[in-house]
Amino acid sequence: MSTVRHVTGPAVGPGSSDPQIDRLLDLARTHLGMEVAWLSTFTGEEQVITSATGLTAAMNVTVGEGTELAASFCVRVVAGALPAVISDARRHPVTRELAVTRELNIGSYVGAPWRDAEGNVAGMLCCLSRTADPDLDANAARYVSMLADLISDHLGSAAGRARLETQRAEVVVRDILRTHAVRAVVQPIVRLTDGATVAFEALSRFEPTTFASPDRAFATAAVCGLGIDLELLAVRRALQLRDQLPADMWLGINLSPEAVCTSAARDLLLPYAGRRIGVELTEHTPVGDYDELNAHLQPLRAAGVELVIDDAGAGFASLHHILQLRPDTIKLDISLVRGIDDDPVRRALARSMTGFADEIGATLLAEGVETAAERDTLRELGVKYGQGYLWGKPRAHPFA
Repeated sequence: MSTVRHVTGPAVGPGSSDPQIDRLLDLARTHLGMEVAWLSTFTGEEQVITSATGLTAAMNVTVGEGTELAASFCVRVVAGALPAVISDARRHPVTRELAVTRELNIGSYVGAPWRDAEGNVAGMLCCLSRTADPDLDANAARYVSMLADLISDHLGSAAGRARLETQRAEVVVRDILRTHAVRAVVQPIVRLTDGATVAFEALSRFEPTTFASPDRAFATAAVCGLGIDLELLAVRRALQLRDQLPADMWLGINLSPEAVCTSAARDLLLPYAGRRIGVELTEHTPVGDYDELNAHLQPLRAAGVELVIDDAGAGFASLHHILQLRPDTIKLDISLVRGIDDDPVRRALARSMTGFADEIGATLLAEGVETAAERDTLRELGVKYGQGYLWGKPRAHPFA
């Protein structure tokens, strides 16, 4: 059985590397005359390569790749079961039997642990070559250990810790992308006049031990440069629910402006364009160019995909979206809905939003409705649709 698996896709992209770490890795391998140097982090039962330099492709080394920790040289070095220097891995009685020796084509090896700010072993600095090297000795081990200490000091700084946390988070996000570990759930949207369900909003869920909330997952992915990738995976999951809905019922799907401007998003949505799909724009970063965004939305809207603007009334950004994008549906923010039956100011604002929506030909939908009193007040104000715990929490099956 292979001990090496990809966390996902290509190596870590530009912007995630640390020039100082790369410089120390280059020093290690050039001083020892070895082909590859890498820095790894121990994550659970895996050793994940977070940085690497040299002939990485020749030795099947990929940044972001996870190796079973129990099968590695490194865990044995840390435990004292292997020396820090192995001059001929194919002849050594232990390493010659390890699958990783063959998979990474290891002929020689030098490794030293680096430690976190609390002094715990956090990973390894390793140098490898495809050929045996009889000149490797204790001096090589001392040199690599010295560089590992420098790396420990660097990563122990505030900036280093932040960068390391980003790398660790990237490993988690890449693993979600690799395993498609996103679940789609739906929450009903009802017509306030009679309580009939007319649509569902698709929402994403992750393992709670990985991310406490969907917002945290998408924000982390965005920091790692993988935000759009995660959004598109969530869209694919959401679209799988379309077949579970009656043909006359809408399904709302969340996408950021950045993601909706990609050809990949259009390729996913256009085949469903005639099947009552609405795109709800989420906001991770401000929209810089509304003309460009409208140009990307145009083929979707022309094909029948509706546009929903969220958080109306919560701030300037959502109102600016409405003015610039002319949505089909406007969602009244939960902060205006909560307690609206007891608050004349909230009622006045909702009444003005109702008139505004009617004036521009948009539908107004109140989100976060939790009580019958809120529902009744919204209905009296002319709001046509509602969404919230009053009619159900997000669930895995539309009609469960």
